[in-house]
Amino acid sequence: MTIHFGTLWMSLAIAASAFAGDIASAQSYPTKPIRMLVGYVPGGATDLSARMLAARFSENLGQQVIVDNRSGASGMIATALLVRAAPDGYTLMVVDSSHVANPAVNEKMPYDTLKDIAGVSLILRVPMLLLVNPSFPAKSVKDLIALAKANPGKYNYGSAGLGSTMYLVGELFKSSSGIDLAEVAYKGGGPALADVVSGQIPITWLSIAGALSFVKAGRVRALAISGRERSPSAPEVPTIAESGLPGFEFYLWNVLIAPAGMPRSVMTRLNSETVAALKHAETKERLVALGAEPAPSTPQEADAYIRSEVERWIRILKPAAQTQK
Repeated sequence: MTIHFGTLWMSLAIAASAFAGDIASAQSYPTKPIRMLVGYVPGGATDLSARMLAARFSENLGQQVIVDNRSGASGMIATALLVRAAPDGYTLMVVDSSHVANPAVNEKMPYDTLKDIAGVSLILRVPMLLLVNPSFPAKSVKDLIALAKANPGKYNYGSAGLGSTMYLVGELFKSSSGIDLAEVAYKGGGPALADVVSGQIPITWLSIAGALSFVKAGRVRALAISGRERSPSAPEVPTIAESGLPGFEFYLWNVLIAPAGMPRSVMTRLNSETVAALKHAETKERLVALGAEPAPSTPQEADAYIRSEVERWIRILKPAAQTQK
């Protein structure tokens, strides 16, 4: 076998140069402010998650991290901005469960959820609360199911639109209980909650982080929580599983993502900063107080989780989306 030393040395030189450049980018990053996109209006669980992470990043990275809320289309407007940005670590995004449901409910997407986007780290998971207006006659999940079965299609629930987390848990609840509730789409969880508080609609779903203060103030009533166990933040609220739907379990989760093709060193830096932020005592204490469970991961684990969730919701929602057309 003939060894072409010139070609070999050239290949090694190219590899060494790329490696050196990667190290240099990691050492210099960041040199300017970072934009962190959120696909919803301010005030929801994903927005709160992004702002806590941005505050910790700003402190540790020495650059301002600006949360940029671009609501609409279940997060797709903001995600389209993300994938068009340079993969240099200066444009990031915090997404929730709707990110993986969008391919199931939209025939055409402005990006490829799996190819155009890279996961940086899982951030957290948090259960959803089933909320009703205080004057609504149902006082429990069993009451609500009985009332809805006696009046098919009469009652509305508010969501943040087709494919949103609120839509996902609402449709899962409908299919699990065999009831018919009409969805009313809003631009985000905040407006839907406001209409439940005012009595415009009777029912909605919201993360425990976004709804807990309203529940404690008596402005809405929590019938149940979607997690596997009761939350320490609201131990008096039963799970849906113990309220008549055994096995029911659903969580809103957040993942930090970036455009595909980001330098490995920058990805590694961002991942380590995310993990450190979620392990920080103050951040962890605040998340737990909001009913959220920190869930840091590697970039590879984040990508694998996103892929598995895309496949899961395509199986669950694709037939329903086709039926609705």
